[in-house]
Amino acid sequence: MVRRLKHMRYRSTLLLAATVVVSLASLHAQDESAATVLVQLNRVSVLDNAGYLRPLAVGDRLRLHETIVTGPESFARLQLSDGSTFDVYSNSKVVFRETPGITDLLDLFIGRVKVFIEHSKGPNPKDVKTPTAVISVRGTVFDVEVQDAEGTTFVTLDDGLVDVRNLTAPGPSVLLKPGESILVEPNMPLIPQQINQHAALRLVLKAAEQAMAQVLLGGHVGPGIGSGGGIGAQGDKGRPGGTTGTGTGTVNGPATGTGTTGAPAPPPPPPGH
Repeated sequence: MVRRLKHMRYRSTLLLAATVVVSLASLHAQDESAATVLVQLNRVSVLDNAGYLRPLAVGDRLRLHETIVTGPESFARLQLSDGSTFDVYSNSKVVFRETPGITDLLDLFIGRVKVFIEHSKGPNPKDVKTPTAVISVRGTVFDVEVQDAEGTTFVTLDDGLVDVRNLTAPGPSVLLKPGESILVEPNMPLIPQQINQHAALRLVLKAAEQAMAQVLLGGHVGPGIGSGGGIGAQGDKGRPGGTTGTGTGTVNGPATGTGTTGAPAPPPPPPGH
């Protein structure tokens, strides 16, 4: 009898432990299927199933298959449970984890995103797709911009390695190294000779990044925003946020952080001097 009671107690303990493990696994899966808004500037919304736009604010969570839409002069930064982040710039439309799978991250239809993949614990493969391209990464910092309704895509890499493939044309993929970029055009096969042929586009993206950093530092500071490297880089180039900006809170309301943008220029001398 005593042995039977001990056996039943042992089975109950195992069942309880199994329940805890399943619950923790479920919680982890929920974390992997959501992204939290860290920074929000101006018009940042989620497009629901009924076709209505719901405003997003700092602290809100973006779920599987949900679509982010940003307006003019708008910006958002979102963070995954593994520490990776992605920035969404003005006039963009992007779906979060549209296709089931552990590597699927974003489907960008128009506009621009900048992705910072956390890889301190090892390889962290992620895919970003556009109407013409799939960008496969392993722990890296890169920009993707869809320029028009045809899906013309510009990919530029800051750190790490990315593999770029044209979905609309036959041929092998192209591997980008830090500082390189490529334009993916509809029905045009990719060739290595196309790398860095559009350096001016990269400069435009960098200028826009610096301008947005200045806006955020000019009294609208959110978590992880800093100066020195635009809105930030990751890995050896620094985490998202750069070096001098700190703070918390929404970027549409009073900021609680500080940022260093340099001393103001001296006033002009009076007339006649």
